[in-house]
Amino acid sequence: MRTPISRRIALRNLAGAAVVAGSLSRARAAEAAKAAIAAALPVASGPIRQSVCQWCFKQIPLDALVAAAKEMGLLSVELLNPEDFPTLRKHGLHCAMVSFPTGKTPQGVTVGGIAKAFNRVEHHDTLVEIYTKRIGEVADAGFTQLICFSGNREGLADEKGLENCALGLKRLLPLAEKRGVTLVMELLNSKVNHKDYMCDRSAWGIELVKRVGSERFKLLYDIYHMQIMEGDVIATIKAQHAHFAHYHTAGNPGRNEFEPHDNQELNYPAIMRAIKATGYKGFVGQEFLPKRDPLTSLRAAVQLCNV
Repeated sequence: MRTPISRRIALRNLAGAAVVAGSLSRARAAEAAKAAIAAALPVASGPIRQSVCQWCFKQIPLDALVAAAKEMGLLSVELLNPEDFPTLRKHGLHCAMVSFPTGKTPQGVTVGGIAKAFNRVEHHDTLVEIYTKRIGEVADAGFTQLICFSGNREGLADEKGLENCALGLKRLLPLAEKRGVTLVMELLNSKVNHKDYMCDRSAWGIELVKRVGSERFKLLYDIYHMQIMEGDVIATIKAQHAHFAHYHTAGNPGRNEFEPHDNQELNYPAIMRAIKATGYKGFVGQEFLPKRDPLTSLRAAVQLCNV
């Protein structure tokens, strides 16, 4: 998974790009950053590239987590905010999925998180404002994926939610397309962890992808969440992978680590092989809650998914 010579060259190029950035347009500078990062992140036909979600390991300082992830052969730490990007750069790692922004509507409602997002038109103006800023930050850092959410139903019909989400997202897609950033809506379960969340089934999310109609809007297929909601994980990945830009892991039941001897119902080596067979070139993010020493748990999960 490692290509140290390429990475050193890429990082040197990235530093050089920063020096001359003043004489380049923002767009050209961002493209230079993306090219340097791409050179540092091999997409060979070897094991799937893996990432780790920082929030699951928040007891570990970010600098230490990034260093440990790099030592394990991971190429990304994700769900980070722009203020965290310098720590990634220091270690030469990527952010495969940037975290969401939040903001307040004129009525004082905080939007952008899981519960209140794109399925309400009254949130759209604020969401467009905060996501416009975040898309720029993601692109300027050379990253390419930004998470987003549907919001909770709160009595809203699923069909109306589809209509509203498509309206709001389409306002951002011209900028996302211009800056090379993919907005990625996460599929979450509404049975256990996120009661009333609207984008809780793959069919609903896939229909939204079709209505938005841009390669810069896709889904985050969370294996744990979709096992709870609908199962049939491998068949869904095989049939619908074109709509999925990213994957997350966790064991079920419990959302913990997922070693086979631990009474887990998800066969992660088989799932990773199915993802790999689709030709997927992106990242799989480890997003489980460790039950033992966190880095021991992470290392075991990485090895299990290293197919």
